[in-house]
Amino acid sequence: MISQLAGTLVARSLDRVEIMTAGGVAYECHIPLSVFESLPTEGKPVTLYTHLSVREDAWQLYGFESPYERSVFQRLLIAKGVGPALALGILSSLTAERLVRALREKDVTTLMRVPRVGQKKAEQIILDLADKISAVGNAPSATGTSASPVSDDAVRALVALGYAQVEADRAVRAVVAAGSTGDVSVIVRAALGKLTTR
Repeated sequence: MISQLAGTLVARSLDRVEIMTAGGVAYECHIPLSVFESLPTEGKPVTLYTHLSVREDAWQLYGFESPYERSVFQRLLIAKGVGPALALGILSSLTAERLVRALREKDVTTLMRVPRVGQKKAEQIILDLADKISAVGNAPSATGTSASPVSDDAVRALVALGYAQVEADRAVRAVVAAGSTGDVSVIVRAALGKLTTR
């Protein structure tokens, strides 16, 4: 089992990276969008927490920012009809924290925002995982802030404005972590400021 990969980032794209290890072996690793957005520039050191998927025709590595994100990915694979590609797509549309919250709350609507996930698939994922997702524990405080109805509403408002769920989640978390409080409109304005200056 390859559980962690550390080395120099030699290539990156939206859905995969290539990492050269100190031993001179380069590994290709599939990643969700959340990882791509946090990658350093090529030539810089990088560490990913990995999951190795072994099939008859291929061995594929999947890389994540944290053990928590990897655990959520692995839990998704238990759901009927969810393979590594769909699990990666789900984590590209929703942060690990938001996905876990949606599963715990049986929030079908949030899961249906993910491409290739219709109502039946969302309901099946919730049926298979709602009672099992607690096994991944809570997200480390360094990876996000605790959810609140106000921040959830702010994320929904940003999504309605056309921003991707993962972008909206990250911007709202950054605003709340910086100490911003107030009603939804205050948080949305501050989050928009972060999104438009990127």
